Amino acid sequence: MTPMLEALIQVIKSVAHAEVMPRYLKVAHDRKNDGSLFTQADLAAQESLVRELSRLHDCPILGEEMSESVQKSLWSENSAGLWCVDPIDGTSNFVHGIPYFALSVALMRHGLPVLGVVYDPVADEVFSAEKNRGAWLNGIQLPLKVSTPPLNDAIAAVDLKRLPENLARALGLRPPYASQRNFGASTLEWCYVAAGRFNLYLHGGQKLWDYAAGSLILKEAGGLCCTLDEDEFWATSPWSRSVIAGLHPPLFHAWKDWLRQHR
Repeated sequence: MTPMLEALIQVIKSVAHAEVMPRYLKVAHDRKNDGSLFTQADLAAQESLVRELSRLHDCPILGEEMSESVQKSLWSENSAGLWCVDPIDGTSNFVHGIPYFALSVALMRHGLPVLGVVYDPVADEVFSAEKNRGAWLNGIQLPLKVSTPPLNDAIAAVDLKRLPENLARALGLRPPYASQRNFGASTLEWCYVAAGRFNLYLHGGQKLWDYAAGSLILKEAGGLCCTLDEDEFWATSPWSRSVIAGLHPPLFHAWKDWLRQHR
């Protein structure tokens, strides 16, 4: 783990303990134009991350709580270096006292993540990765030694609400896996796949900050991902990208094939 990644981890943990956790179960919330929740904790955390990340590495910062026009402008104009920040992923959980949310930060270069950290401040778990250097959970290198079940014994993290109707119906009526979970924080779901806690992952539409750090962590742990339509995950729009993912290649390919046959 390089000094840059270690410094990024310390920044994110510091912001979480200074701005996020003191407001947990205590903060009022409102809704954005798309209907999603946000709180003063989201805004305070983003402002603090903007300040601290600029000191760590001076490049523009794209945050979830910025306007769509600003986000798209930053993305199109700063391919050489860009921080991508989700100050609280799982805000609905945060608001309702469900202890499953995270801070997520990725450093992007030429459209791809090169550093990624996802921090769960309730569990005090740091998932991190650096391109071509590996992935870690609290300093222990991923992947962990976990068993690989067949598809019909697998645990899948599945978000049904943005999936094509035919696929959602097939999953509801005759799922190919043994058990399904959806806890409401995409950044952590990526990391749980990387750690072998979930065997499979499916999401119908994520935005850049949902997958920027998590996809790197999964890749560096040896996992695979694609979309419902493309084998190359990064080929589609960064603002609405479906996700098929798994840690172990044979299981991932069986999952991908089943999903594409039932779209």
